[in-house]
Amino acid sequence: MAPRANWKGFLRLSLVTCPIALFPATSESEKISFNQINKKTGHRIRYLKVDADTGEEVSNDDIIKGYQIDKDRYLEVTKDELENIALESTRTIEIDEFVPRTEIDDLYLVRPYYIVPDGNAGHDAYAVIRETIRSLDQVAIGRVVLTNREHVIALEARDKGLMGMLLRYPYEVRDAAEYFDDIQDVKITKDMLDLAKHIVETKAGHFEPAKFEDHYEAALQELLEKKQKGQPIEAAKKTAPSNVYNLMDALRASIKGGQRTPAEKPARAAKKSKSAKPASKRKAG
Repeated sequence: MAPRANWKGFLRLSLVTCPIALFPATSESEKISFNQINKKTGHRIRYLKVDADTGEEVSNDDIIKGYQIDKDRYLEVTKDELENIALESTRTIEIDEFVPRTEIDDLYLVRPYYIVPDGNAGHDAYAVIRETIRSLDQVAIGRVVLTNREHVIALEARDKGLMGMLLRYPYEVRDAAEYFDDIQDVKITKDMLDLAKHIVETKAGHFEPAKFEDHYEAALQELLEKKQKGQPIEAAKKTAPSNVYNLMDALRASIKGGQRTPAEKPARAAKKSKSAKPASKRKAG
């Protein structure tokens, strides 16, 4: 069964317009999901909407949106008032500009959508817009209202259709400096870098999503199958990560395809000469 369109409207490039529909390009519905149940009865848990002060249940008809302006003060906003914000992007994706894809920072990428013609009409106009975008080797920037909010969307040609990627606004992207400024400046020797590059070369490949395996999902499936069959569930053995005493040793061991066992570390450390230069050390957290 084909998924329902998340949005239907029009795509417009200047005076060229065509009816379109947006469908989510990704899905997580195939993942195993759980319900919350009452341990004593086995019944599902149902959440009620209650008044925070009185504790009484509130019907959906009596619930409206409110914007908090003080501790206990809210500006009430009705559904009609929100619908009166008549943005053009509610029904039409207007292409505002074209930009190189390489200029869009990945931090701004949110969610992909497939954009297809809606109905039999407008295929010619759709094809003109699609091939124009493809020929420029750029992405088209427009705006669309989804989930009651306006989003910036980047459109690019993909096979016979168009893919739209929702983009974040600048205020939604956090400044990296707030997180990276405290990272220490560490001098990496050429030998260390050469060893690390060699490790990377041994792991080089091509992007093949078909090789990706969701190990946690597979383990969940195995757990559920065992429980259905009444088989015993054994506790998994957890191996704590070992500390890296010497970065150069760790790099060399990685090239050999193995690591020193914890028992080997004290013996090697005891052999170090007092006159030897201290090696760069970093303990794993």
